[in-house]
Amino acid sequence: MTLRIGIVGGTGHTGGELARLLLNHPAVASLTPTARGGEEFDRVHPNLLGCGLSFVTVDELRRRADDLDVVFFCTPSGEAMRSAAFFLDHGAKVIDVSADFRFRDPQRYAEVYGGPHAAPQLLDEAVYGVTELHRERIARARLVANPGCYAITTVLGLAPLLRSGLVDLDRPLHLAAVNGTTGAGNKPVTDVMHAEAFASMLPYSLEGHRHAPELETHLAPLAGREPCVDMTTAHGNFARGIYLQASLSVRPEERAGTDRTALLDLYERSYADEFFVRVNTAPKKAGLNAKEYGVYPSLTAVTGSNFCHIGVDYDAARGFVRVIAVTDNLVKGAAGSAIQNMNVMAGLDERTGLHHYGL
Repeated sequence: MTLRIGIVGGTGHTGGELARLLLNHPAVASLTPTARGGEEFDRVHPNLLGCGLSFVTVDELRRRADDLDVVFFCTPSGEAMRSAAFFLDHGAKVIDVSADFRFRDPQRYAEVYGGPHAAPQLLDEAVYGVTELHRERIARARLVANPGCYAITTVLGLAPLLRSGLVDLDRPLHLAAVNGTTGAGNKPVTDVMHAEAFASMLPYSLEGHRHAPELETHLAPLAGREPCVDMTTAHGNFARGIYLQASLSVRPEERAGTDRTALLDLYERSYADEFFVRVNTAPKKAGLNAKEYGVYPSLTAVTGSNFCHIGVDYDAARGFVRVIAVTDNLVKGAAGSAIQNMNVMAGLDERTGLHHYGL
C-alpha cells in the first residue's frame, strides 16, 4: 500500500515533525504540506534541508483532494472543523491534531473553546485517537480526533489505575504537568524566548487548563463516571517533552492491599502487548526516602520517540498512588500518535515509521 498525504498547517512544530517522520515512512508515496504566506519549506524546517518538499496553498491542496488518501490538520482550533468535511467528501481520511473533534457534545466544545462548533454533524463519528484504547474503532474510522499532548500522556498514565477500581473518585485527580517550550507554538512570544525561559518555569492556565475537560470526558469510560481533574501546567526549561506527575487517592478499603509491587504488576499486565508504552519496573535498593532517581521515568529517554514511559509508587501513610508518565509532546503527543492512528486506519502495522527509540 502507498499513501498520498496532505498536511494542512505545515509551518508549525507539529507540521514539521509530521513531515520529518513521514519522509521516513515506507508506505508514503507523496507528501504535500501547506502554508499561507509563500514560505520556503527549507527555510521553515532547515532540519529537512534538501528533502524535496515544498509548500502549497490550502486552495491548491483542495484542488488535489481527489488524489489524497489522508489529510492531517495541524492548525489552530476552529480551522479543521470548517474544512474536514470537504476532504472527507472527496474520499480522504482525516486526522485532526487540533482540538476540533475531541468532544462529542458541541456545547462542551463551546464551553471550553469559547465558540460554536462549525461541523457538529461530524462529532459523533470522530474517534478519539488514543490508539492503545480505541484501536478497533480507529481501524474503521474516516475521522480521528488526535488527543492533546497532556491528555494522551495522562490517559495512558492513568488508564490501568482507573480501570482497576482502586481510585477514590469522590476526590479530585491531582495532575501537575510540565510541557516543553515547543508546546507554546512557533509564533514569537517574549516569555518563551531562550533568554527568558532558560533556568525558569512558566506556569500558565491555572484558572483551568482546556485539557482538563478533555480528560474528564475521556477518562469517564475508564473510571465508570466522570472524575474531577485538578490540573496545573507549566512550560519547562526544555524544548520538547511532557512530564506528568499525578496523585490519586486510593479507596480506604483498598489501601491495605496496595503497594508499589502490586501497582507495577497491574501496569505491566495492562500494557504487556503495547509496543509504545513501557513501564519502569526498576526495583528500589536503598532505604526509605533514598533519592533513587532511576526507579522513575526519565523525560530525556523518550525525546524524539513515540514511546510513553510510566512509573508508579505508593504513599501508604496517606493513601496516594503517584504516577509519573513522560512523552515527547511533538511525537507521542502529536505527530507520532497521529501517524500511529494513520497506520491503523490504513491497515498497516501501527509501528511502521515509528520504530525508533529515544535520542
